[in-house]
Amino acid sequence: MGTEWDDTVEVIDVVTAAWEQLSRRSVYRNRWIEVVEDMVRLPNGHETVYGVVRCGECVGVLPFVDEDHVLLVQQFRYVAGHPTWEMPTGGVHAGESIEDAARRELAEEAGVSAAQLVEVNRNHTSKSVVEETAHLFVAYGLDEVESRPDTTELLRTEVWPFDAVLDMVLRSEITDSMTVIAVLLADRSRRAGKGTSRPMPNAEPSP
Repeated sequence: MGTEWDDTVEVIDVVTAAWEQLSRRSVYRNRWIEVVEDMVRLPNGHETVYGVVRCGECVGVLPFVDEDHVLLVQQFRYVAGHPTWEMPTGGVHAGESIEDAARRELAEEAGVSAAQLVEVNRNHTSKSVVEETAHLFVAYGLDEVESRPDTTELLRTEVWPFDAVLDMVLRSEITDSMTVIAVLLADRSRRAGKGTSRPMPNAEPSP
């Protein structure tokens, strides 16, 4: 005897179905991050604790001085335990647009403004336990402005040949993920003969 299929029954894909948040408590908070502990229920019915570090959104800008040179900043990174070369990066302030944040960080850390910004990538800096979305830009048409880094930012700026920066990325001498992604995308664009930047789909260069 055959079994009739009831197409009114919803079939749940346990791989892609959303997890249900049962509760949330804040464990720790400062002006930059919040650590929360959630109780969640999985699609298979299992319940578990899940810790999340909430950082919000951040920006990174790879500034091209000319077609073959970029401006990087060096600073000591406490978590890494050593100084790093990277592009200007930072968090988006409350009420601030993504583009305004990118322009602010460029001025604060690198001491330049940009005639044009192009967003080239959005990514999750950690898809597992950190809630943070990074917006990556390339900048060109630079003009010098007054640099005003935060009191915790002790920085050095230097102009580098782009090919040297790419080599540093490929040798894992530059390990900041935002800088790595931006440099590799810029290299891809250059190899394709489209200049130093390529907009994201449906994105327009900022004036």
